[in-house]
Amino acid sequence: MIKIANAPCSWGALEFDLEEKSEEIGFEQVLDEIKETGYIGTELGDWGYMPTVPEQLRDEVQKRGLELLGAFVPLVLADVTKHDDGVSAALKVAGLMHAAGYKNAFIVLADDNGTIPERTKNAGRIRPGMGLTDAQWMDYARGAEKIAKAIKDTYGIRTVFHHHCAGYVETPEEVDKLLSLTDPELLGLCLDMGHYAFGGGDPVEALRNYAGRIWHIHFKDFDPKIAKASKDANGDYFDAIKNGVFCELGKGEVNFEAIVSLLHQMNYDDWIVVEQDILPGMGHPKVCAQSNRDYIKTLGL
Repeated sequence: MIKIANAPCSWGALEFDLEEKSEEIGFEQVLDEIKETGYIGTELGDWGYMPTVPEQLRDEVQKRGLELLGAFVPLVLADVTKHDDGVSAALKVAGLMHAAGYKNAFIVLADDNGTIPERTKNAGRIRPGMGLTDAQWMDYARGAEKIAKAIKDTYGIRTVFHHHCAGYVETPEEVDKLLSLTDPELLGLCLDMGHYAFGGGDPVEALRNYAGRIWHIHFKDFDPKIAKASKDANGDYFDAIKNGVFCELGKGEVNFEAIVSLLHQMNYDDWIVVEQDILPGMGHPKVCAQSNRDYIKTLGL
């Protein structure tokens, strides 16, 4: 049975170091509204956003009848000198979820997105020469595997990689490259429909191509008109988000009808996490969450 969750990023609780952080909505309200809008699960959010004491975390999630299914963990992967720090950070998150009883949750590993100036400036329009060298690719892949193995060996928790605009794995070619360099038994793929589309790809094609590697899914939509307007204004990744490049589900170009049909054909039987990234203080998160849940119901989920 496919299960539908939402995540704190849909309420503006993002991992980025932004001035707007003071406007973040508290986790209690977020969990309440995730429940009230018809979702049955959540991701953890940035470290420290939700309680970091296992018993408290479990109590807050369970008393609302929710499940905790994963945690988004952005780390520096292109620099081998940061890999040990990455292992420590990821183990801390995995250890919290494990101790709280969520032993089937995922670590959703990603690059340290939004910190690389050239990639952040050119999100959605990456050109040759803006990516990793062959040597850096090997370092990147080994770092991802090192982190995934440490988590699996220590807690038995699986790791999926989340391709992400404003990081080093954004375009279809970059996703393909990373998957070709990493162990399919160790590192799965979190296919994010909106990021894949923003990065220049077709999520339906990705779902077909990587069906055996996809362990986790994010439902996010993408508005190409807003992406073009941001490009024309010489805006960066955050400018595109602020203007709503990740729009409500069904209002962008992602073909969710075809995606759901393929998921049924694949016998996908796990979580789908709805994400509509907003910056703190933007919009009306609960209204958007309800609209997204209502849209997904029209797809039979």
